[in-house]
Amino acid sequence: MQQERCSSSDRPLDPGCVLACDAERSADQPGCAPVDFPVAVVLPAGGSGERMGLPAPKQFCTILNRPLISYTIQAFERLPWIGTVVVVVAKENHDLMLNIVQKFNHTKVNVVHGGTTRHRSIFNGLQAFCNTSNSLTPKPKVVIIHDAVRPFVEEDLLLKITLAAKEQGASGAIRPLVSTVIATTSEGYLDHSLERAKYRASEMPQGFLYDVIFQAYQRCSELDFEFGSECLHLALQYCGVNAKLIEGPPTLWKVTYKRDLAAAEAIIKETLSMSACIIAGAEAEATELAKTLQKNLNMMETDVIPCAKESNAEYLSKMRNFIHLSMTGSNFLGVLEMVKHFEDTDHARLYPVVIVWVQLNMTKQSVDSQKTDELTAFRSLASEVIQGNVLLYGIQIEHTKVPEQWERSVERLTQITVALIRDRNAALTGQLLHV
Repeated sequence: MQQERCSSSDRPLDPGCVLACDAERSADQPGCAPVDFPVAVVLPAGGSGERMGLPAPKQFCTILNRPLISYTIQAFERLPWIGTVVVVVAKENHDLMLNIVQKFNHTKVNVVHGGTTRHRSIFNGLQAFCNTSNSLTPKPKVVIIHDAVRPFVEEDLLLKITLAAKEQGASGAIRPLVSTVIATTSEGYLDHSLERAKYRASEMPQGFLYDVIFQAYQRCSELDFEFGSECLHLALQYCGVNAKLIEGPPTLWKVTYKRDLAAAEAIIKETLSMSACIIAGAEAEATELAKTLQKNLNMMETDVIPCAKESNAEYLSKMRNFIHLSMTGSNFLGVLEMVKHFEDTDHARLYPVVIVWVQLNMTKQSVDSQKTDELTAFRSLASEVIQGNVLLYGIQIEHTKVPEQWERSVERLTQITVALIRDRNAALTGQLLHV
């Protein structure tokens, strides 16, 4: 998968691109070196998700029509300095994982079978690099171990973890403890408590020199395989390598319970609604409305372009949200051209694309007076393109020369547009809302 690059002129278009920009800045800081050695990732994804209370393991639960594990894979695949992502799954989920890899075009992934415990699964993933005849999994210098259900991992942190692992032999992300940790007696009474300021929560990702962590697993005991939980401890106990600990951001949280899926969806939606492209026709009224709407949409970065022609293909290929302005009575040919472009480029494969078709009514005709065949065609198009992850909404706004009334109408238009872009509600596609 090709990485979407960010620059001062490029808008942050999806969670991956947003995070990539941070790492580019970090790499320029003193003390940061470029990654000029092979790096790979092992994603243990063999869990059953019992705490989720759902029939499918949590890593395969969908958010915006896409499995959670696909978001996590993309967080690594978009980085050019990461070569291979080994995904370790239960044998019964092997075909499901292969289908996800194919559907979402994950080009760096190698799928292997997991073991009966987490540590056995990680060791299986590490052993995939021992097969010298498999060109898909060349032996890396550094290997990153990460949870399949932690999709919001920033490139800045991955860079720090990787460089520290190469220098120290092992590294890991940590977070401050939220609650005080206590020890209890066998009878269920308080024994003692720990001083919270001295302790940290061990998180993922964790990085290792490949030879260090592979040797640690070769030496560890059956007890470690069955009941162990900390990879950093194995590196210390069996190889004498003391990990460099790096404090990570709050976004390192792990999807564990059903409510976490809703939180993850909210984060993705919020990130996707950071920018929009306003497309206006040549009419003076439409151009003026576009400028006013851009001013009102101060919570997101917006650009105004005159049309959705090939000359503006850069916007069509990068943006996730579009507001297409036209006069009432004109057809939605421009919307059709946009949809065709998205189909040809597969732009909506990873994240849904929102198109809000805004009709400016200059004739004071009611919505009901519009041609029935046009509304039917619009609804039919919306029903069709939603299958391709394109969400098409319609809004009609009545033009008035009364300044106060027009200002209120545009403000209402702004509120509805923001809500449609932010919520991405599939149930409202094909509707023509009236302002």
